[in-house]
Amino acid sequence: MMTSKLRQSGGVIEHYREYLPVRASTPIVSLAEGNTPLVYCSQLSSRVGRGCEVFVKNEGVNPTGSFKDRGMTVAVSKAMEHCAKALICASTGNTSASAAAYAARAGIPCIVVLPAGKIASGKLVQAFAYGARIVAIDGNFDDALRIVRELGDGHRFVIVNSINPDRIAGQKTAAFEIVDVLEDAPDFHLLPVGNAGNITAYWAGYRDYKSHQRSTRLPTMIGFQAAGAAPIFHNRIVEKPETIASAIRIGNPASWKQACAAVAESHGAIDIVSDEEILEAQSWLAKHEGIFVEPASAAAVAGLFKCCESDQAAYSFQNIPEASRIVCTVTGHGLKDPDPITQRMKELKPVAASVTDVRRASGL
Repeated sequence: MMTSKLRQSGGVIEHYREYLPVRASTPIVSLAEGNTPLVYCSQLSSRVGRGCEVFVKNEGVNPTGSFKDRGMTVAVSKAMEHCAKALICASTGNTSASAAAYAARAGIPCIVVLPAGKIASGKLVQAFAYGARIVAIDGNFDDALRIVRELGDGHRFVIVNSINPDRIAGQKTAAFEIVDVLEDAPDFHLLPVGNAGNITAYWAGYRDYKSHQRSTRLPTMIGFQAAGAAPIFHNRIVEKPETIASAIRIGNPASWKQACAAVAESHGAIDIVSDEEILEAQSWLAKHEGIFVEPASAAAVAGLFKCCESDQAAYSFQNIPEASRIVCTVTGHGLKDPDPITQRMKELKPVAASVTDVRRASGL
């Protein structure tokens, strides 16, 4: 009975094996990732108007709290198939948490190279908890990835960043799930862009499903970078990227070329949102739809607002067809990067333990 239950809770490889680069002999390393909620958001839909339906693909409920787990299960499973002795990654936080967890599951070491002082506390705690060997450098993510690439060239380590095609293969399963729920691809798909692996993966997933006649159309892909870390938008490397959205604080994306192809082929766009817009969207989504996401995730929602309400948007929704279906991917849970919210908690002052004081303080 227990075995039957475990089989039913299998991860993305079990569910989508025919679309993934695994064999019958591949040792599957899984934490039952995937199958994340596609949440219909009535208030977001009302804000867009025109009878449109807006859905949020909530990747923050994956095992380590971010979308990275989808790609990691495939990357680590393939690494084990090739008898890997250790994993290595550069990270702004979520990759380190995911790589460390799946390495622990597989029983092999994981080395994480990250920029000192630039990782959200919730993510760094995870990497430590899962037992990763963490090396902090005086530099940014792009420096960390450069070092990891050089170390990986010697074949002593398997790199599990999104430069590993197995990562992209696993991440495309999110697109499969969306089509499975909606029974076709959405009209528009919005998501944050950092290292650009995710927009690349979603587009690959939508194309795969359409080629297998699992859907009848392809969505328009629209990606959003933080204004202070927007190399694709500006078409130049950003030497010192800065944004409160640490997960997309990247100045030279590894999947830059592939992301541009996804946007061009889907007739979409890459746009930017400010830190202020990101934090406003994070707060709005939590208060109006009950979905708490990390700042980087909120870039997609901030971008949706910009598309609908700003004449400065790279892609305007002013004339979108009525009853369009729009999906926003939120990539990580809010507890991964709680610092912007915890600042508000300092304003909390205790009152006397009486009904009168509680009523007054609460505004009842």
